[in-house]
Amino acid sequence: MNLNKPTMDIQTLIILIIIGLVAGMLGGMVGVGGGIVIVPALVFFLGFSQKMAQGTSLGILLLPVGLLGVIQYYKEGYVDMRVVLIISLGFFLGSLLGSKLALSLSQETVKKVFAILLIIVAIKMLFFDHTKPTDTSSMQSKNNNAIK
Repeated sequence: MNLNKPTMDIQTLIILIIIGLVAGMLGGMVGVGGGIVIVPALVFFLGFSQKMAQGTSLGILLLPVGLLGVIQYYKEGYVDMRVVLIISLGFFLGSLLGSKLALSLSQETVKKVFAILLIIVAIKMLFFDHTKPTDTSSMQSKNNNAIK
C-alpha cells in the first residue's frame, strides 16, 4: 500500500511549517483550516494522496492546535460553548462515519467529492451569502442606545 509519505528533509519540514502557519492564521481569522488549506496544500505541495491528506488533517484537528485562538475569541465573548460541545459531539461521531465511507471509496471518487464540496462552498460564498448583523457588541450598543 503506497501511502505517499514524504521524506522528512529540511524542505519538507519548512513546507509543513508554512502550511501549519497559514492554516492556523486562516483558522484564527475566518475559522477555516483543515479542509480548505491543509488538505489541498498536502496534496499539491507534498504529493499526498487525497486519503492521506484527509487523514493527516484529521490528525491535526485531534490536537488542541487552535486552543490559543479559541481563548482569544472566548475572552471577547465570541464562543458559544453549548454550540461547541454539541457540534464537537456530532463531529466526533461524524468523523467515524465519514472516514469509514471515504476509505470504502476509490481514491478518485474521494478526490472528486472533495473538489465538488469546495466548489459548492465557493459558489455559495461568492454569490449567495447575504450578510447578517451578528456582531453581538454592535447589537448590544444599539440596544443600549435604544434604552436611553
